[in-house]
Amino acid sequence: MIDDRDRLASTDAHDVALDCIEAGIEAGHPRTVVRDAVALEGETLRVGDATYDLREYDELVVLGGGNAAAHVAAALEEILGDRIDGGVVVTDDPVETARVEVREGDHPVPSERGVAGTRDLLDTADATGEDTLVLAAITGGGSALMPAPAGEISLADLQATTDALLASGADIDEINAVRKHLSALKGGRLARRVSPATVVAVLLSDVVGNDPSVIASGPLAPDESTYSDALAVLERYDIDAPTAVVDRFERGTAGAIAETPASDDSVFERVSTQIVADGMTALEAARETAADRGYEPLVLSSRIRGEAREAATVHMGIAEEVRATGTPVSPPAVLLSGGETTVTIRGDGTGGPNQEFAMSAALALANERETENSDGVGSDITVAAVDTDGIDGVTDAAGALVDGTTVKEPDSARDALAENDVFPSLESRHALVRTGPTGTNLNDLRVLVVE
Repeated sequence: MIDDRDRLASTDAHDVALDCIEAGIEAGHPRTVVRDAVALEGETLRVGDATYDLREYDELVVLGGGNAAAHVAAALEEILGDRIDGGVVVTDDPVETARVEVREGDHPVPSERGVAGTRDLLDTADATGEDTLVLAAITGGGSALMPAPAGEISLADLQATTDALLASGADIDEINAVRKHLSALKGGRLARRVSPATVVAVLLSDVVGNDPSVIASGPLAPDESTYSDALAVLERYDIDAPTAVVDRFERGTAGAIAETPASDDSVFERVSTQIVADGMTALEAARETAADRGYEPLVLSSRIRGEAREAATVHMGIAEEVRATGTPVSPPAVLLSGGETTVTIRGDGTGGPNQEFAMSAALALANERETENSDGVGSDITVAAVDTDGIDGVTDAAGALVDGTTVKEPDSARDALAENDVFPSLESRHALVRTGPTGTNLNDLRVLVVE
């Protein structure tokens, strides 16, 4: 799974960290979680805790999108075979399927091919009827991969707004409030398109709290945000959005455009949601792996968020406490966390949240080594941080693996962080973790090994 793994696993601690990462990603792969959550017994389909009699439906289609959507579709085909009559999913990680059409899009910034694929998805959704059972494969990354510009909004408007949001430091709820109100699919609008079909949403969650209205911007979930909320996000982060975007939000706030459907809308009466994997899925697998390797594991939280470099400082403080006092767990230990950190872009470099987390941790270890005037101090803590989809920021790396020897020139590392340009520095130190697309997306996974 991890490129050049033998070189990265240069110490036992590195090897443990990489084992934990691989275990977490594998545990959340659709072929694993869909097989556990979905079963066919005769004519009865079970999805999570819900059952459906297939004899009550004239057709069964699969719709959806996200980093893992094609893998979900393939796993559903393994279970249901030719009972699936068709469907469309949009993804950036395509796999071969027999009955569901896989269309490619781009992530994290929407693209023209994503628009074309989503148009086909919506056409299929519009063709469903009351006797259709829709299995919806919705996973992280769906917001960018299923672009459906609404009204007068163009793809260029979406791209410019997305770029500005990703650079602003806004959290996922704020970003999605904007994206939902620029889309003909998000914020429950896909549920409106398929109504009155019966819908079972099969979700892999990449968001803190597992709110279905946030995952992929909630195409099948009620939306309580408003045009006014979306406009407030632009103002809060001083985002210079395209004129068409601002005009749409102002007209929506004035009541000239219909709001996204809220929880009392009848379109949700025949929609059910099953979350088959989330950040804790990855953390539990990593915890078991750490224990098997002889370390005391501790899951700090699956809900870490905020500025990546600041989150790293807090994590390092806990790791140092473990090493110094054995609190809250005695070493050798592995500290684990998930969630979604963000980066406020102030420079013009290359990197991602997990790379900035790792660089900040490596800088803390280097400072400690410098203070102690010893090459050995700091090498007893190893830090790995990855995005489980294999794509951290707009780079080809999932994240990075660092220790007290990674940073040789602290001033240079500080400059890289200040310019949001940690990718080249980490690459020069052979610290980047590359997996390629992993087939899943359960957000960030962080591993701190304390010897």
